This record gives sequence, C-alpha cells and structure tokens, in this order.
Amino acid sequence: MNPPPRTPREGTHDPGLFAVVGATGTGKSDLSLDLADALAARGEPAEIVNADAMQLYRGMDIGTAKLPVEDRRGIPHHLFDVLDVTEDAAVARYQRDARTAIRAIQDRGRHAILVGGSGLYVSSVLFDFRFPPRDEALRARLEAELAEHGAGALYARLQREDAATAARVDPQNGRRIVRALEILALGEGTHGAALPEEPVAWRPVTIVGLRMERPALIDRLDRRVERMWADGMLEETARLREQGLERGKTAARAIGYAQALAQLKGETTEAEAIAETQALTRRYARRQVSWFKRYSPSPGVDVSWFDAGAADPQSLADSIA
Repeated sequence: MNPPPRTPREGTHDPGLFAVVGATGTGKSDLSLDLADALAARGEPAEIVNADAMQLYRGMDIGTAKLPVEDRRGIPHHLFDVLDVTEDAAVARYQRDARTAIRAIQDRGRHAILVGGSGLYVSSVLFDFRFPPRDEALRARLEAELAEHGAGALYARLQREDAATAARVDPQNGRRIVRALEILALGEGTHGAALPEEPVAWRPVTIVGLRMERPALIDRLDRRVERMWADGMLEETARLREQGLERGKTAARAIGYAQALAQLKGETTEAEAIAETQALTRRYARRQVSWFKRYSPSPGVDVSWFDAGAADPQSLADSIA
C-alpha cells in the first residue's frame, strides 16, 4: 500500500529516504553525518535513524562504536539507547519502530537517513518484509535444548529439516537457529534471515553502500578491537553486568561483550578475549559484505557503492545529496 501524501512543513523539497550501509568499520556513521550536513546546506534538513541492533542498547557504547551525543553535530538521532540490556532485540519490533520514526521525520518535511550494518534490520525497513508467527512455549523448549545440547546439535537438526535456511544461518548463532526451528515447527516457510526472492521497496530509497578491500578492513577492525579494550571495554561490561547484562539473551551474546564477560569471570585472559573478538568481528564483517552486495537497483530503489576512504567523506556526501 502506498503511503498517504505528505505536506512538508520545512522547505519545498520532497522528503526522501537514504540508507547508508556496509560492513562494520567502513565509516557509515561519519558519512551519515556528512550527508545530513550536505542536505542541510541546500536547505533540506535530515535526521538519522539507527539500524545497528546492538546500538539499540543503553550503555553499550565502546563495544558498538556508538557515536557520542556530543559528536552528532546537533543532528537528531533516533532509535539509539532505547533498550535495557536485559531486553531482547526483535527485528519485527524494530521494523515497526524504525518505520514509525521515518514516517514522522518525513511528515516534518525532513529527509530520513537510515544507517547501520545489521543486514536483516536494514532490509526489514527498506523492503516488504513480513515476519512469521511466534510461539513462546515452543521457543522456550527449543531454548532449553540449546542450553542443554548446544548450538551444534540444533544446527544439525536445522540442516536435516531445511538445508537451504541452514546454509544462510551462522552455525554458532543459537538464537537464529532456535527461531528458524520454531518457524518450521509452526508449519511456516522460513525467510531464513534472507531477502525475499524479489524484494519490493517499502518506499523509494537511495541506498549508499561503503566497501573496503578486505586486507585494509581486517587491519582496521583488528586495531579497533584493541582500542575498545584500551578505552575501557572491560569496565563498561562490568557496569552492564551490574545492570543485568547476563540475563539478556541478545546483549550478553554481542561480539566483544561476551568475550569481556568471560574475561571478567576469569574464563579467559585479556589477550584471548581480544583475539576472539577480532576473529568474530572479521567473520561478522564478511557476512555483512555478503548480505549487502545482493542489494541491486529495482523499482523505487537506487543503489550506489563507494570505496571507503577513497574520497573525502564530505565530497562524497555532496555528490550523493
């Protein structure tokens, strides 16, 4: 269904939707700010909407490279710091909240800039994503099996029951495996945490992708993880632990925080925690690249890719705006 016509209250431009995507560490946050500045310079203000699942959480700042409020240049930011670490991040809920935020921004006559690297979250907003039903009791049983037998056993079952979905799910992501098995048990076809076969745009969008040669990206990510620990990752995790981090099914498993928790509990050394976080971050970045490279131009969807660091971010933003 097409959205109702809007009456812009700022300027005479037609409010648009931009999405800045790419692997972690490619500079999406900086580009989103520069893009907002470039649009404002021509009299078209913009606001930014978060599409990073872990940046939804209050207090998870160092480990998510969350942009401090004082560095946001006065540009309104939405869907940052909206969950406690004990709450679960759910993509269906996020889709509703992000689309509500975007509609409100555009109703104010402003452009909306969606920025983040959580592929499923981004796609749930930009495309016609519908989510299968849930069964709390069934999921609780599957989660009990996960706790008792581990992700490997449940992943093997998913491979037997839906090999195509299993091929797209991280074998170590117990939460995603449980969700896929839940959907199958309810007799639904799984979306397999993937784009629909022929994605349909929710509303017109300009997608701006940032890419980087893998050796350079790996080096950047490894250095960033080292800085996380130097900047107080362990202390931040200790504070979050006091707030119930270990009770959160999503936050406690976040890359970096799970490793910092293990270090705090004496289960691993700092060097081991850093090394594991680096390895998991590299793997996550590879999955992000695979996800976003499938974005292609289609009715209502414009897609452009740029090499991160190849051009001055402000110049790049000017060319996009």
